Amino acid sequence: MKKFDKLTVCLDMHGCPNRCRHCWLGASPNGNLNGDDLIFAAEKLKPFAESFEIDFWYREPDFCNNYSEMWDLTEELSDVKTPHYELMSFWRAVRDKDYVPWLFSKGVRACQLTLFGGEEKTDFYVGRKGAYNEILKAAELLLEHKIAPRFQIFVNKDNIGELSAIERLIEDMELEKRCESFGAEFNLFIHQGSCDGENEKLYDIRVTEEDLYKIPKKLSDMTLKYFGKKDLKEVFGEKESDLCRAFAQERSTYDLRESSPVFYVDGSFDVYPNISSPYSIYKLGNLKNGAEEIAKSYLENKSAAQKASFEVPVREMAEKCGDFKSGRLFSTGDYRNYLLNKYCALS
Repeated sequence: MKKFDKLTVCLDMHGCPNRCRHCWLGASPNGNLNGDDLIFAAEKLKPFAESFEIDFWYREPDFCNNYSEMWDLTEELSDVKTPHYELMSFWRAVRDKDYVPWLFSKGVRACQLTLFGGEEKTDFYVGRKGAYNEILKAAELLLEHKIAPRFQIFVNKDNIGELSAIERLIEDMELEKRCESFGAEFNLFIHQGSCDGENEKLYDIRVTEEDLYKIPKKLSDMTLKYFGKKDLKEVFGEKESDLCRAFAQERSTYDLRESSPVFYVDGSFDVYPNISSPYSIYKLGNLKNGAEEIAKSYLENKSAAQKASFEVPVREMAEKCGDFKSGRLFSTGDYRNYLLNKYCALS
């Protein structure tokens, strides 16, 4: 069997403390895995790759109490170790005084936090009361340790009118000035996210073109700068109706395989490729039943989603599952995945 150029494996060892309504990774039960499970996954999957990397989370970063030990273990098990992502657990940050200094020690100099508006709306979307205040406290801790916070703002029709609260927050916390004081830059960006996992349930309130005019100019300018775009329409994508008409002309099918894939392993050892939410239509197998079948399933497009994408023209999916009258905004790739997921669900 041909080996992957590189295989990255992410084990959902402990899950996530939140149940965010926008999360494309879904809301599966939290796991309770340990270092031996991490070693087991590495031993099983490493033989199928020229280069191998493993991580101990794919939902909440560093959620397990022994995150430092697990980081060291993943370094030992990996051929190459990607530097710590600019992501953090704000849940851990406000409960563990050593966590933010540890992030700094790993080279993190900017870190992303997600907001949805003010306190009530952010707590609602995160799925946990008190989340908003924890996020603000985490931002303060980052600043104290010379790590620049970066705000990611997810918007739908029910919260896009609350962005002025975030604009005031930036001013009240003096985020730009305080980041500049240690030679960093405060960044922010707004988007609607993909439309899979929990976010698929928000399809009905997905933003349309007229909603973009509700975004305050300062936040709009920061978003355009972050993405390197000239217009918000480039950030938020095209109308669903326009994408449907374009796809209806396509005879193409899409091969989802990559030479260097990322595999997600959940708390029950079910394995999914990092293509969309870990729906059953993407399941490659269970690691406890052997790794060879998992690699073979991916390489031979055996899962329902990979098989459909490889064999069914996207125009057929658009005609069956698209809304040719909808003004909801999507990027081309996100909408193609949305159609694939809907098509598989209906087939």
